[in-house]
Amino acid sequence: MRAVETMTGHPNPHPAATPHDAGTIPDRIFSLLREAIIEGDIAPGSKISEPELARAYGISRGPLREAIGRLEACGLVVRRANVGARVVKMSSTQLLEIFHVREALEGMAARLAAQNMSAAEIAELRALLDQHGEQIDRDTGHAYFQREGDLDFHYRIVQGSHNQRLVELLCNDLYHVVRLYRYQFGMPSKRGPRAFVEHGHIVDAIERRDPEMAELMMRAHIRASRENVERLLKEHQTQG
Repeated sequence: MRAVETMTGHPNPHPAATPHDAGTIPDRIFSLLREAIIEGDIAPGSKISEPELARAYGISRGPLREAIGRLEACGLVVRRANVGARVVKMSSTQLLEIFHVREALEGMAARLAAQNMSAAEIAELRALLDQHGEQIDRDTGHAYFQREGDLDFHYRIVQGSHNQRLVELLCNDLYHVVRLYRYQFGMPSKRGPRAFVEHGHIVDAIERRDPEMAELMMRAHIRASRENVERLLKEHQTQG
């Protein structure tokens, strides 16, 4: 796709959207652009060129503007007067702020999940954790913390809270911003095995229907992740 290639220096890996794709055209364009931004195919700080993207995807400007508006609402794009829309460029301060927000909100989600998840949902969560255990055993780099599997675990617990407001805040908004941060701050970490053990403790508490312990373990887990990121950022600054 020429529009994305112009902005990033790399070809766009995604196929052009057509009316036959799943969902509406704005839905499809939103999903394609979101993944391109999160995975770095459209670089941080890049200007979003509506004419180029409209030509690249073979669509009119109306659906494209709707998709860009949704990206802005998700925090992946910023729009400024006389500048236009650009892909958000993250800072370490913003990253750590999100960890503080996640600690509070996901702690609450874990508490509610221990109260509200069905037996079938808990069994599925346990099965997911087993899959992650197999994955981390195979991964010599122990990169579980940086990968989508870790986020999927948190996503399932938030869904299991059965609190629609939390789902909207964490799954529709922060979820993709966190993914973006992880791609942009893709620092190697050896925390994977420990993070996996912490996930196990969270599932144990949910399975026992112990909301206080579930919240405590989730908050401690996210706090440990934040402290690990803080250490990595300091090491990176020292080396720089």
